[in-house]
Amino acid sequence: MKSKHLLHFLAVIMVAGLVLTSCTSAFDKILKSTDNEAKYQKAMEYYKLKKYSRAATLFDNIALYYRGTPRDDSVNFYLAKSFFLDNDMYSAEHYLNTFRQTFPRSQFTEEAYFLRCVSVYNVTYRSSLDPRPSTQALAAMNEFLYLYPSTEWAPQIRGMQDDLRGRLDEKAFNSAALYHKIEEYKAAVMALKTTLKDNPNTQYREDILYLILSSSYRLAKNSVSSKQRDRYQSVIDEYYNIISEYPESKYKRNADGMHTEALDFLEKK
Repeated sequence: MKSKHLLHFLAVIMVAGLVLTSCTSAFDKILKSTDNEAKYQKAMEYYKLKKYSRAATLFDNIALYYRGTPRDDSVNFYLAKSFFLDNDMYSAEHYLNTFRQTFPRSQFTEEAYFLRCVSVYNVTYRSSLDPRPSTQALAAMNEFLYLYPSTEWAPQIRGMQDDLRGRLDEKAFNSAALYHKIEEYKAAVMALKTTLKDNPNTQYREDILYLILSSSYRLAKNSVSSKQRDRYQSVIDEYYNIISEYPESKYKRNADGMHTEALDFLEKK
C-alpha cells in the first residue's frame, strides 16, 4: 500500500517537473526569438496573467527595437509597471522616473508619475532612521500634485503625504529626545529647541516642551554652583513655556515639582 502511494507521489512530481520544464522552455524559446512582434504579444499576455517578472524581461528585451516607434511609450510603461506590480519598488521607481522624463506627453505619463510616488513612498519604509527618503518622497508628491491638480489620485497622494509627515515628525522627535534619554541634557535642550523651531506645529509639541523643561532642570541640578542660578532661572522660564500653552498638561505634576524646586533654590540664594 505504501509503495503505491510512493509511486503516485513520484508520478505527480514528475508531471509537475515536466510542466515546469515545458513552461521554462517556452519562455526561453520566445526570449531567444528574433520575432519582436511575438515577444510584444507574449509580454502583454504574461502581464495580463500577472506573471510580471517574465513580462518585464520581455518588455526590456524589445525596448530598444521599438524605440522611436508608436509603441515606444507603451513598451516602456508596461516594463516599469511590471516591476511595480512585481513589488520591486527600487526598479519600479527608476523606470517610472525615466519614463515620465522621456515621455512627458504620453497617455501613460500621469499614471507613471503617480506610480513613481507610490514606489518612493514604499521605499521609505525600509529606512527607519534616515529622513532623506521621506523628504524626497514628499517632494515628488508635491510636484505631482502641482502638475496634476485635478488628478483622481489626489486623495491617495495626500494620505501618503500625511503619513510621511507624521513619520518625519516622529523621527525628529525621537532623535532629539534621545539626548535626554542618554542624559546629555545640554545637547538635549539644543536639539529639542531646534526640532520645535523647524516644526512648530509638531504633534509632539507638548512632549518636547516638557523634555526641554526636564533637561533644563537636570542640567541645573547637576551643574557646578557657579552656573546653577542662571540654569535654575531657565527652569522657571521653561516651566512657564509649557504651562502657558498646556495649563492642564499631562506633565503638570512633574513640571510643578521642578518649578517649586527651582524657586526654592533661587530664594535661598
